[in-house]
Amino acid sequence: MNLAWRDIRHKLGRFLLTCVGLGLLLGVVLSMIGIYRGMVDDALVLARTPGADIWVVESGTRGPFAESSRIPGNTREAVARIAGVTAAGSVTYQAAETRRAGRTLRLYVVGYEPGRPGGPRTLTDGRPISRSHYELIADARSGFLLGDRVRLGRDDFSVVGISRGQVNNAGDPVVYMTLNDAQRLQFELAPAAARREAVRRPGTTDTDVVNAVVAVVADTVAPEAVAESLRRWKHLTAMTQAEQEHLLLSSVVAKARKQIGLFTLILLTVSAVIIALIIYTMTLDKMREIATLKLIGAPDRTIIGMIVSQALAMGGIGFASGAAIIIAVKDHFPRRVLLQPEDGLLLALVVLLVCLLASGLGVRLALRIDAAQALGG
Repeated sequence: MNLAWRDIRHKLGRFLLTCVGLGLLLGVVLSMIGIYRGMVDDALVLARTPGADIWVVESGTRGPFAESSRIPGNTREAVARIAGVTAAGSVTYQAAETRRAGRTLRLYVVGYEPGRPGGPRTLTDGRPISRSHYELIADARSGFLLGDRVRLGRDDFSVVGISRGQVNNAGDPVVYMTLNDAQRLQFELAPAAARREAVRRPGTTDTDVVNAVVAVVADTVAPEAVAESLRRWKHLTAMTQAEQEHLLLSSVVAKARKQIGLFTLILLTVSAVIIALIIYTMTLDKMREIATLKLIGAPDRTIIGMIVSQALAMGGIGFASGAAIIIAVKDHFPRRVLLQPEDGLLLALVVLLVCLLASGLGVRLALRIDAAQALGG
Protein backbone atom coordinates (compact mmCIF):
# COMPACT_ATOMS: atom_id res chain seq x y z
CA MET A 1 0.00 0.00 0.00
CA ASN A 2 1.47 3.36 -1.07
CA LEU A 3 0.63 5.55 1.88
CA ALA A 4 2.00 8.68 0.25
CA TRP A 5 -0.21 8.31 -2.84
CA ARG A 6 -3.30 7.51 -0.74
CA ASP A 7 -2.70 10.63 1.36
CA ILE A 8 -2.23 12.78 -1.76
CA ARG A 9 -5.45 11.45 -3.30
CA HIS A 10 -7.29 12.33 -0.10
CA LYS A 11 -6.47 16.02 -0.59
CA LEU A 12 -5.57 16.08 -4.29
CA GLY A 13 -6.81 19.59 -5.05
CA ARG A 14 -4.73 21.25 -2.36
CA PHE A 15 -1.67 19.20 -3.30
CA LEU A 16 -1.86 20.06 -7.00
CA LEU A 17 -2.48 23.76 -6.26
CA THR A 18 0.57 23.75 -4.02
CA CYS A 19 2.63 22.09 -6.77
CA VAL A 20 1.55 24.72 -9.32
CA GLY A 21 2.51 27.53 -6.93
CA LEU A 22 5.86 25.90 -6.33
CA GLY A 23 6.21 25.39 -10.10
CA LEU A 24 5.80 29.11 -10.71
CA LEU A 25 8.54 29.80 -8.19
CA LEU A 26 10.88 27.22 -9.73
CA GLY A 27 9.97 28.58 -13.16
CA VAL A 28 11.25 31.97 -12.07
CA VAL A 29 14.48 30.32 -10.91
CA LEU A 30 14.88 28.62 -14.28
CA SER A 31 14.13 31.85 -16.12
CA MET A 32 16.78 33.69 -14.10
CA ILE A 33 19.34 31.08 -15.14
CA GLY A 34 18.17 31.36 -18.76
CA ILE A 35 18.35 35.17 -18.66
CA TYR A 36 21.93 34.97 -17.38
CA ARG A 37 22.88 32.50 -20.11
CA GLY A 38 21.25 34.72 -22.70
CA MET A 39 23.02 37.79 -21.32
CA VAL A 40 26.41 36.11 -21.54
CA ASP A 41 25.70 34.85 -25.06
CA ASP A 42 24.47 38.30 -26.15
CA ALA A 43 27.58 39.95 -24.70
CA LEU A 44 29.82 37.67 -26.76
CA VAL A 45 27.87 37.86 -30.03
CA LEU A 46 29.39 41.13 -31.25
CA ALA A 47 32.89 40.06 -30.22
CA ARG A 48 32.59 36.73 -32.05
CA THR A 49 30.79 37.88 -35.19
CA PRO A 50 33.86 39.34 -36.99
CA GLY A 51 35.77 36.08 -36.54
CA ALA A 52 38.77 38.13 -35.45
CA ASP A 53 41.95 36.98 -33.72
CA ILE A 54 43.20 40.45 -32.71
CA TRP A 55 41.39 43.61 -31.54
CA VAL A 56 43.29 46.89 -31.89
CA VAL A 57 41.91 49.84 -29.89
CA GLU A 58 43.00 53.19 -28.48
CA SER A 59 45.98 53.14 -26.14
CA GLY A 60 45.08 53.00 -22.45
CA THR A 61 41.53 51.80 -23.07
CA ARG A 62 39.74 48.46 -23.02
CA GLY A 63 37.41 49.35 -25.89
CA PRO A 64 35.37 49.16 -27.91
CA PHE A 65 32.75 47.48 -25.68
CA ALA A 66 33.96 48.19 -22.15
CA GLU A 67 35.28 51.70 -22.83
CA SER A 68 35.23 54.38 -25.50
CA SER A 69 37.94 53.97 -28.13
CA ARG A 70 38.88 56.22 -31.05
CA ILE A 71 41.74 55.60 -33.42
CA PRO A 72 42.57 57.01 -36.89
CA GLY A 73 40.93 55.25 -39.80
CA ASN A 74 44.27 54.60 -41.51
CA THR A 75 45.30 52.33 -38.62
CA ARG A 76 43.81 49.46 -40.58
CA GLU A 77 46.47 49.75 -43.30
CA ALA A 78 49.24 49.71 -40.70
CA VAL A 79 47.79 46.65 -38.96
CA ALA A 80 47.32 44.82 -42.27
CA ARG A 81 51.07 45.15 -42.96
CA ILE A 82 52.05 43.34 -39.74
CA ALA A 83 53.66 39.96 -40.38
CA GLY A 84 51.17 37.15 -39.85
CA VAL A 85 48.03 39.27 -40.41
CA THR A 86 45.96 37.94 -43.32
CA ALA A 87 43.03 40.38 -43.16
CA ALA A 88 42.07 43.51 -41.25
CA GLY A 89 39.00 45.70 -41.10
CA SER A 90 37.92 48.90 -39.38
CA VAL A 91 34.74 48.90 -37.29
CA THR A 92 32.63 51.38 -35.37
CA TYR A 93 30.05 50.71 -32.64
CA GLN A 94 27.36 53.08 -31.43
CA ALA A 95 23.86 53.18 -29.97
CA ALA A 96 21.10 54.90 -31.94
CA GLU A 97 17.36 55.37 -31.82
CA THR A 98 14.74 55.47 -34.53
CA ARG A 99 10.95 55.33 -34.82
CA ARG A 100 8.99 52.28 -35.85
CA ALA A 101 5.19 52.05 -35.87
CA GLY A 102 5.00 55.23 -33.79
CA ARG A 103 7.32 53.89 -31.08
CA THR A 104 10.95 54.57 -30.25
CA LEU A 105 13.23 51.67 -31.17
CA ARG A 106 16.74 51.48 -29.74
CA LEU A 107 19.36 49.97 -32.05
CA TYR A 108 23.05 49.18 -31.91
CA VAL A 109 24.78 50.29 -35.10
CA VAL A 110 27.90 48.54 -36.39
CA GLY A 111 29.88 50.10 -39.20
CA TYR A 112 32.21 47.87 -41.20
CA GLU A 113 33.98 47.62 -44.53
CA PRO A 114 32.19 45.15 -46.83
CA GLY A 115 34.60 42.45 -47.91
CA ARG A 116 36.70 42.82 -44.77
CA PRO A 117 36.30 41.39 -41.23
CA GLY A 118 33.69 43.12 -39.08
CA GLY A 119 30.33 42.39 -40.67
CA PRO A 120 27.78 39.60 -40.23
CA ARG A 121 28.92 36.26 -41.58
CA THR A 122 25.48 34.79 -42.37
CA LEU A 123 22.11 36.18 -43.39
CA THR A 124 18.72 34.52 -43.02
CA ASP A 125 17.19 36.60 -45.80
CA GLY A 126 18.16 39.21 -48.38
CA ARG A 127 21.66 40.02 -49.56
CA PRO A 128 24.87 41.60 -48.25
CA ILE A 129 25.46 45.33 -48.57
CA SER A 130 26.57 46.12 -52.12
CA ARG A 131 26.30 49.93 -52.26
CA SER A 132 28.62 52.32 -50.49
CA HIS A 133 25.79 54.31 -48.90
CA TYR A 134 22.27 54.05 -47.46
CA GLU A 135 21.93 50.27 -47.13
CA LEU A 136 21.85 48.27 -43.93
CA ILE A 137 21.42 44.75 -42.57
CA ALA A 138 19.05 44.46 -39.62
CA ASP A 139 18.56 41.75 -37.04
CA ALA A 140 15.18 40.02 -37.14
CA ARG A 141 14.50 41.12 -33.56
CA SER A 142 14.30 44.73 -34.72
CA GLY A 143 11.09 43.90 -36.58
CA PHE A 144 12.33 45.39 -39.85
CA LEU A 145 11.58 43.61 -43.12
CA LEU A 146 13.36 43.65 -46.45
CA GLY A 147 12.75 46.93 -48.23
CA ASP A 148 11.85 48.91 -45.09
CA ARG A 149 13.18 52.44 -44.84
CA VAL A 150 14.93 53.33 -41.58
CA ARG A 151 15.69 56.88 -40.49
CA LEU A 152 19.03 57.16 -38.67
CA GLY A 153 20.54 60.56 -38.06
CA ARG A 154 19.82 62.74 -41.08
CA ASP A 155 19.66 59.89 -43.61
CA ASP A 156 17.24 57.17 -44.68
CA PHE A 157 18.54 53.62 -45.08
CA SER A 158 17.05 50.69 -46.96
CA VAL A 159 17.01 47.24 -45.32
CA VAL A 160 18.62 44.82 -47.80
CA GLY A 161 19.45 41.90 -45.50
CA ILE A 162 18.16 40.19 -42.35
CA SER A 163 20.39 38.52 -39.76
CA ARG A 164 19.40 36.59 -36.64
CA GLY A 165 20.77 36.50 -33.10
CA GLN A 166 22.70 39.77 -33.50
CA VAL A 167 22.19 41.82 -30.33
CA ASN A 168 24.44 43.75 -27.97
CA ASN A 169 24.93 43.06 -24.28
CA ALA A 170 21.87 45.17 -23.45
CA GLY A 171 19.67 43.08 -25.75
CA ASP A 172 19.25 45.82 -28.38
CA PRO A 173 19.05 44.52 -31.97
CA VAL A 174 22.08 45.21 -34.17
CA VAL A 175 22.04 46.84 -37.59
CA TYR A 176 25.06 46.85 -39.91
CA MET A 177 25.96 49.59 -42.37
CA THR A 178 29.04 50.62 -44.32
CA LEU A 179 31.88 52.21 -42.39
CA ASN A 180 31.48 55.55 -44.21
CA ASP A 181 27.80 55.79 -43.27
CA ALA A 182 28.53 54.80 -39.67
CA GLN A 183 31.31 57.39 -39.38
CA ARG A 184 28.97 60.09 -40.63
CA LEU A 185 26.33 59.00 -38.16
CA GLN A 186 28.74 58.88 -35.22
CA PHE A 187 31.26 61.63 -35.84
CA GLU A 188 29.79 64.13 -38.32
CA LEU A 189 28.25 67.21 -36.71
CA ALA A 190 25.12 68.99 -37.85
CA PRO A 191 25.89 71.71 -40.43
CA ALA A 192 25.56 74.62 -38.01
CA ALA A 193 27.63 72.87 -35.33
CA ALA A 194 30.25 71.86 -37.92
CA ARG A 195 30.67 75.47 -39.09
CA ARG A 196 30.97 76.70 -35.52
CA GLU A 197 33.51 74.00 -34.64
CA ALA A 198 35.54 74.73 -37.80
CA VAL A 199 35.84 78.40 -36.74
CA ARG A 200 36.73 77.55 -33.14
CA ARG A 201 39.17 74.72 -33.89
CA PRO A 202 40.26 74.60 -37.51
CA GLY A 203 41.22 71.17 -38.81
CA THR A 204 39.32 69.18 -36.12
CA THR A 205 36.33 68.10 -38.24
CA ASP A 206 37.95 64.97 -39.69
CA THR A 207 35.55 62.03 -39.46
CA ASP A 208 38.02 59.33 -40.54
CA VAL A 209 37.89 57.83 -37.05
CA VAL A 210 37.03 54.26 -36.03
CA ASN A 211 36.47 52.52 -32.70
CA ALA A 212 38.60 49.47 -33.39
CA VAL A 213 40.46 47.46 -36.00
CA VAL A 214 39.89 43.71 -36.11
CA ALA A 215 42.53 41.45 -37.63
CA VAL A 216 42.70 37.80 -38.66
CA VAL A 217 46.07 36.07 -38.44
CA ALA A 218 47.39 33.01 -40.27
CA ASP A 219 46.80 29.58 -38.78
CA THR A 220 50.52 29.11 -38.33
CA VAL A 221 50.93 32.33 -36.34
CA ALA A 222 50.13 32.73 -32.62
CA PRO A 223 47.68 35.63 -32.07
CA GLU A 224 49.48 36.55 -28.84
CA ALA A 225 52.73 37.13 -30.76
CA VAL A 226 51.02 39.51 -33.19
CA ALA A 227 49.26 41.30 -30.32
CA GLU A 228 52.55 41.71 -28.50
CA SER A 229 54.15 43.35 -31.53
CA LEU A 230 51.21 45.75 -31.83
CA ARG A 231 51.43 46.68 -28.14
CA ARG A 232 54.85 48.16 -28.84
CA TRP A 233 53.06 50.97 -30.69
CA LYS A 234 52.47 53.43 -27.87
CA HIS A 235 49.31 54.90 -29.39
CA LEU A 236 47.54 51.53 -29.64
CA THR A 237 46.42 48.65 -27.44
CA ALA A 238 45.97 45.13 -28.81
CA MET A 239 43.95 42.27 -27.34
CA THR A 240 43.51 38.72 -28.52
CA GLN A 241 40.01 37.31 -29.04
CA ALA A 242 40.29 35.32 -25.79
CA GLU A 243 41.26 38.47 -23.87
CA GLN A 244 38.36 40.40 -25.40
CA GLU A 245 35.85 37.73 -24.36
CA HIS A 246 37.33 37.52 -20.86
CA LEU A 247 37.07 41.30 -20.56
CA LEU A 248 33.40 41.24 -21.57
CA LEU A 249 32.52 38.55 -19.03
CA SER A 250 34.60 40.00 -16.18
CA SER A 251 33.66 43.63 -16.73
CA VAL A 252 30.53 44.19 -18.79
CA VAL A 253 28.26 41.46 -17.34
CA ALA A 254 30.03 40.76 -14.03
CA LYS A 255 27.59 42.69 -11.82
CA ALA A 256 24.57 41.30 -13.61
CA ARG A 257 25.92 37.79 -13.12
CA LYS A 258 26.36 38.34 -9.37
CA GLN A 259 22.92 39.91 -9.03
CA ILE A 260 21.15 37.11 -10.91
CA GLY A 261 23.10 34.52 -8.92
CA LEU A 262 21.99 36.16 -5.67
CA PHE A 263 18.33 36.22 -6.76
CA THR A 264 18.56 32.57 -7.79
CA LEU A 265 19.97 31.59 -4.40
CA ILE A 266 17.24 33.56 -2.60
CA LEU A 267 14.51 31.92 -4.68
CA LEU A 268 15.90 28.45 -4.02
CA THR A 269 15.99 29.22 -0.30
CA VAL A 270 12.39 30.42 -0.42
CA SER A 271 11.44 27.24 -2.30
CA ALA A 272 13.07 25.10 0.40
CA VAL A 273 11.23 26.98 3.15
CA ILE A 274 7.90 26.64 1.34
CA ILE A 275 8.37 22.89 0.80
CA ALA A 276 9.39 22.43 4.44
CA LEU A 277 6.35 24.33 5.73
CA ILE A 278 3.96 22.50 3.43
CA ILE A 279 5.32 19.07 4.39
CA TYR A 280 5.25 20.08 8.07
CA THR A 281 1.62 21.21 7.74
CA MET A 282 0.65 18.02 5.92
CA THR A 283 2.31 16.00 8.68
CA LEU A 284 0.41 17.94 11.35
CA ASP A 285 -2.88 17.17 9.55
CA LYS A 286 -2.30 13.44 9.81
CA MET A 287 -0.75 13.12 13.27
CA ARG A 288 -3.55 10.76 14.36
CA GLU A 289 -3.06 8.56 11.26
CA ILE A 290 0.69 8.37 11.89
CA ALA A 291 0.05 7.48 15.52
CA THR A 292 -2.30 4.70 14.35
CA LEU A 293 0.40 3.35 12.04
CA LYS A 294 2.81 3.24 14.96
CA LEU A 295 0.21 1.56 17.15
CA ILE A 296 -0.27 -1.29 14.66
CA GLY A 297 3.47 -1.78 14.40
CA ALA A 298 4.42 0.09 11.22
CA PRO A 299 8.21 0.70 11.16
CA ASP A 300 9.62 4.21 11.17
CA ARG A 301 11.03 3.74 7.66
CA THR A 302 7.47 3.38 6.31
CA ILE A 303 6.43 6.69 7.83
CA ILE A 304 9.64 8.41 6.74
CA GLY A 305 9.21 7.03 3.22
CA MET A 306 5.67 8.45 3.04
CA ILE A 307 6.80 11.96 4.01
CA VAL A 308 9.89 11.95 1.78
CA SER A 309 7.86 10.60 -1.17
CA GLN A 310 5.37 13.44 -0.84
CA ALA A 311 8.17 16.00 -0.77
CA LEU A 312 9.82 14.48 -3.84
CA ALA A 313 6.50 14.31 -5.69
CA MET A 314 5.85 17.94 -4.88
CA GLY A 315 9.28 18.99 -6.11
CA GLY A 316 9.07 16.87 -9.27
CA ILE A 317 5.61 18.09 -10.27
CA GLY A 318 6.56 21.67 -9.39
CA PHE A 319 9.76 21.54 -11.45
CA ALA A 320 8.01 19.97 -14.44
CA SER A 321 5.18 22.52 -14.43
CA GLY A 322 7.59 25.43 -13.95
CA ALA A 323 9.83 24.27 -16.79
CA ALA A 324 6.80 23.81 -19.09
CA ILE A 325 5.57 27.33 -18.33
CA ILE A 326 8.96 28.95 -18.99
CA ILE A 327 9.51 27.02 -22.22
CA ALA A 328 6.09 28.18 -23.42
CA VAL A 329 6.62 31.90 -22.65
CA LYS A 330 10.40 32.40 -22.94
CA ASP A 331 10.17 33.95 -26.42
CA HIS A 332 8.00 36.76 -25.03
CA PHE A 333 10.59 37.97 -22.48
CA PRO A 334 12.19 41.39 -23.17
CA ARG A 335 15.62 39.75 -22.81
CA ARG A 336 16.64 36.53 -24.51
CA VAL A 337 16.15 33.46 -22.31
CA LEU A 338 18.66 30.77 -23.26
CA LEU A 339 17.70 27.42 -21.73
CA GLN A 340 20.35 24.73 -21.82
CA PRO A 341 19.73 21.06 -20.96
CA GLU A 342 22.62 20.90 -18.50
CA ASP A 343 21.21 23.87 -16.56
CA GLY A 344 17.81 22.18 -16.34
CA LEU A 345 19.39 18.93 -15.16
CA LEU A 346 21.48 20.73 -12.55
CA LEU A 347 18.42 22.61 -11.26
CA ALA A 348 16.47 19.34 -11.09
CA LEU A 349 19.22 17.82 -8.93
CA VAL A 350 19.22 20.92 -6.72
CA VAL A 351 15.42 20.70 -6.34
CA LEU A 352 15.78 17.00 -5.42
CA LEU A 353 18.31 17.89 -2.72
CA VAL A 354 16.15 20.76 -1.49
CA CYS A 355 13.14 18.43 -1.20
CA LEU A 356 15.13 15.88 0.79
CA LEU A 357 16.38 18.56 3.18
CA ALA A 358 12.98 20.25 3.45
CA SER A 359 11.26 16.97 4.35
CA GLY A 360 13.48 16.69 7.41
CA LEU A 361 11.18 18.99 9.41
CA GLY A 362 8.16 16.78 8.75
CA VAL A 363 10.16 13.60 9.43
CA ARG A 364 11.33 14.98 12.75
CA LEU A 365 7.75 15.75 13.75
CA ALA A 366 6.50 12.33 12.65
CA LEU A 367 9.14 10.47 14.64
CA ARG A 368 8.19 12.36 17.78
CA ILE A 369 4.52 11.40 17.56
CA ASP A 370 3.47 9.00 20.35
CA ALA A 371 1.46 5.92 19.33
CA ALA A 372 -0.80 6.57 22.34
CA GLN A 373 -2.29 9.60 20.53
CA ALA A 374 -4.24 7.15 18.36
CA LEU A 375 -6.27 6.19 21.42
CA GLY A 376 -7.08 9.74 22.44
CA GLY A 377 -10.49 11.29 22.07
